[in-house]
Amino acid sequence: ASRSSRPVWPVGLQAQSRSSARPAAAMYAPDNHCESIYQILPPKPIVVPRPERYKNKIPDYAPTASTFHPTGTSHPHSSNMAGEAVGKVVSDRGHASFGRPVGHYANDATVYLKKMQKSSSVPSLAEVKKTNPDALVPSQLKEPSRFVGGGGPPKRGERPVMNLVTTKNFVVANAVETILAAPKKLPNPVKDYLKKEDYGKVPKYLHKVKRDIAGEEEYIRMLQASGEPEEQFRPLSEEERLSMLDGLKAKWEQVNTAYQATTHLTKLDTIGKLKRKEKY
Repeated sequence: ASRSSRPVWPVGLQAQSRSSARPAAAMYAPDNHCESIYQILPPKPIVVPRPERYKNKIPDYAPTASTFHPTGTSHPHSSNMAGEAVGKVVSDRGHASFGRPVGHYANDATVYLKKMQKSSSVPSLAEVKKTNPDALVPSQLKEPSRFVGGGGPPKRGERPVMNLVTTKNFVVANAVETILAAPKKLPNPVKDYLKKEDYGKVPKYLHKVKRDIAGEEEYIRMLQASGEPEEQFRPLSEEERLSMLDGLKAKWEQVNTAYQATTHLTKLDTIGKLKRKEKY
């Protein structure tokens, strides 16, 4: 009866009633997430307020089980294990921290290295001549030559030495000297080992090695000769022989008794009999 009393809506009206329950942005946004006019404007950012800085209510006591100690001290690796309100075991030193905050090591754009800031400029030659002419005087003079300290070139009116004539034929003289000259001995770059002084002989170090080996062998022979020879075999006395025979007979009797007691058993109905049988 309840089903018959429920009104039956057309298919188109049912789809329209379901779509009216959605929000407007979702209604116009297609299912394949394409561009929609409701998604053009970005949402406003949510600013989360920053909480206040935490400040401990307890005074500045030394931290419990602190491991911040400088190396090379006689203190243990951790201090204030009991949590007592005492000062630091090792006092803080200057610049002994985790470093400056981020951004404090950046260079200052207004402070930069300028030209000739850490060195002086080289003065010019004119300035040196005016201020310090003694620095240009050479400390050591060269030997006098024809042009410097030797009188200079000949004067204009000075006559040269005349009638200096030779009859030597330099072409023929050079040819004769070249023919009669001994050839130059070039050094041999390849070393000839066949012409060595010790070629074909036993090297000296081998004689030394042989002497060392002979000395070691002689020392070993002396040690062996000085030591007393140990007795490897000795005859048994009559008492030792009889005691050994008695021991062997007693052992044989024990083994034979155990063997005769178990070797004829054919019915092994207990674990003990089975174990004793396995021994023989």
